[in-house]
Amino acid sequence: MRFERQQSPVLWLLVSIVLTVAPAGAQNAAPDGADTGYPQTGPLSGYMDFHYNKPDHEDAVIDFHRFELLISHAFSPKIRFVGELEVEHAFVEGLEASGELEVEQAYVDFLLSRRVNVRAGMMLVPIGIINERHEPPVYHGVERPFVDTVIIPTTWFEAGAGLHGQFSGGFRYRAFAFAPLNALEFTADDGIRGGRQNGSEANARSLAFAGRFEYLGVRGLTLGASAFRGDSSFAVPRLDVATTVGEVDARYRRGPMELRAQFAQVGIGDAASLNDAIGRLTGVPPNIASALRGFYTEASYRLWNRGAPRDLAVFARYENFDTQYRMPSGFVPLKEFDRDAWVVGVSYYPDPDVVVKVDYVQLHNQSAIVPTRHTVNVGLGWWF
Repeated sequence: MRFERQQSPVLWLLVSIVLTVAPAGAQNAAPDGADTGYPQTGPLSGYMDFHYNKPDHEDAVIDFHRFELLISHAFSPKIRFVGELEVEHAFVEGLEASGELEVEQAYVDFLLSRRVNVRAGMMLVPIGIINERHEPPVYHGVERPFVDTVIIPTTWFEAGAGLHGQFSGGFRYRAFAFAPLNALEFTADDGIRGGRQNGSEANARSLAFAGRFEYLGVRGLTLGASAFRGDSSFAVPRLDVATTVGEVDARYRRGPMELRAQFAQVGIGDAASLNDAIGRLTGVPPNIASALRGFYTEASYRLWNRGAPRDLAVFARYENFDTQYRMPSGFVPLKEFDRDAWVVGVSYYPDPDVVVKVDYVQLHNQSAIVPTRHTVNVGLGWWF
């Protein structure tokens, strides 16, 4: 992607500051002219997964879901590039919805110090457990958690710039400015997911801000909190649709046992006016909520893991997520979007970087009309 100066002055300012203040050690050659071995390209890495999904009373589907390639390049010890290219659902054909080809990451890091570093380009929004680390071997279940798909729109990436670093005592942070979400693409069932601009000529009339703070000072424990806020009404200037995402999470691992928990809530400002505006444009009132909420808890236990490369884990996860959690005045929530799910299964690791997954999902909703959905999933994922 390219940034035009008149569209993103803040981003250009951050990059200009870094290029001006980068220390002498960031240059390609050492002061005495010795060969430092820079620049360096590689290594090439990536991850892939494909799935077998069999819902009740429906035909089974086999989908090569993701093919991701990542490449890195170090210009110097202090300046590096990371890029990630993704193909979803095996192929892309014209404008049809048969697949997606995306630049998921493409950023430059200016490594100034342990505490303060600058990153600019296409980046993952630092929200939740899964969005920044979503490779198949690092989470249980064939599909990603519902909360990290419907409430937090993983994979969520956007063009922007900002700071990241870590402090003594086990604290680290990320704080970035991004292009905002587009409220005209919000929906009743998928919430804010369709509003992602994904760095494609993204409107940046006003910037959105996202940050994450983590504590890792206790062995085996990770505590996190993240937030996002931005004006999402650039496509309908007369509205004031401020979108806020707040999230807290915890992970704890001791020996073969691991516990995870996450809570996320989304607030959509002036949702009544937004519903009216979209209804006038499309002829169909979208019934967008003013608040969405979701949480889950997960427990897993590794049965082997006795020094051998192979491992086997069993897990269970309960999720509750509602994209109609709170409605604007005059609107009634649709009970089919108040959902909860049980996911139970096993993850077999023939190698630490390869996983075979099998799970069973029971997806229930509060509607008296829409039936409970049961699905059996089998998946193979790997990274390198």
